[in-house]
Amino acid sequence: MPTEKGYQYIDVTLMDSVADEARLSPRLRKNYNFHHSEDESVNRLINVMHRGTYLPVHRHSRPDRSESCIVLRGRVGVTFYDDEGNLTDSRLVGPSCDCVGYDIDAGVWHGLVVLEDDTVLFEVKQGPYAPISAENIASWSPAADDTSAVKRFIEELENHFIQK
Repeated sequence: MPTEKGYQYIDVTLMDSVADEARLSPRLRKNYNFHHSEDESVNRLINVMHRGTYLPVHRHSRPDRSESCIVLRGRVGVTFYDDEGNLTDSRLVGPSCDCVGYDIDAGVWHGLVVLEDDTVLFEVKQGPYAPISAENIASWSPAADDTSAVKRFIEELENHFIQK
């Protein structure tokens, strides 16, 4: 959360601290919000993730939300799909890659696979915060509680990016 000073640095100390918390989380990821309230019109945060975290393919259509991300540390593979679940585009993203971020319009199916531990994304989204509804999670994306299907899905995505 923001400090009383009215500003905060995004530095190695902050990223390492949130990475430690993410490592202890069952989901292997942790958000650190810079906005004071989820009701703010703009939500700004770092999302620290480790390999093995699962982010189902999803979109932000109700309510409409666009999303911008810059990878500050580590590396991810971002994927885009059509309405039938066909992979339409993918890209390696990170400070050591030729692409360091992405911007996604509302309603676009997308996914993410974390390729390095301690990966840090800086994200900006419209507020107020709205959790992803069931209709915005792709039917072809494994259910989060199906651990074997999730593991296979993550491995397929990792292999896709290893071959790139």
